[in-house]
Amino acid sequence: MRSMNPVAVRPPRRRVRAESRVVAMFDMDKTIISQNSSSLYMKYRYQRGEVTGWELIKGLGAYMRYKAGILDISAWTKSMMLEFKGQSEAELEQWAREWFEEMVAETIYPEAEEAIREHQGRGHAVLIVSGATKFVVQPLADRLGIEHILYTRLEVEEGRFTGRVVEPICFEEGKIYWLQQFIEEQGIDLARSYFYTDSVTDMPLLDLVGHPVVTNPDPLLYRAAVKRRWPVRFFRDPEVPAAR
Repeated sequence: MRSMNPVAVRPPRRRVRAESRVVAMFDMDKTIISQNSSSLYMKYRYQRGEVTGWELIKGLGAYMRYKAGILDISAWTKSMMLEFKGQSEAELEQWAREWFEEMVAETIYPEAEEAIREHQGRGHAVLIVSGATKFVVQPLADRLGIEHILYTRLEVEEGRFTGRVVEPICFEEGKIYWLQQFIEEQGIDLARSYFYTDSVTDMPLLDLVGHPVVTNPDPLLYRAAVKRRWPVRFFRDPEVPAAR
């Protein structure tokens, strides 16, 4: 898998340390929700007759290549976003909220929601950091009362998608690139902050915070967590209706 050059994170410049804030950051797929959002998206479109069985299989195959660490995420994201060229941003936002209510809301881990509520109760800023687009992440953030999100951005002109992605995508060091602005704007103290994730691809961000929390880890991340003595949590699957 290709990765970008590391992006250095500077300490906040705009606020003194006495005013610094703690942030609890959460990955989305397999961390807040028990499923992969891209797979749920493909299944939903298949059920609505918008994609063929072969297209569904290709989408699930891409997910398997991602889990195996052999998918070029940047190239795959760019190719996938071409299908939205010319589509209305408002229409996609409405479609995504319907998809979220039907397929995603029921996959939220109870323990993830509890952790989010705990951080909110302690006055921490809570942030979802995901490689998905705003249309996938925003409905989840709204459901959980999360104010801040970082996501892969799509280029829009006059209310319609151009088919291009605003680079870098919010993945691996790309997450750190977009996080930099948030850190400076919010006056975040990373040494006191938290990051929850399941994926070894998030190692660059785990290394930045004072409190890394590994959740439902993939094998590579589990080994790294044990070696570094990071806390590991395994969330129970939410109770999904049998019809699913």
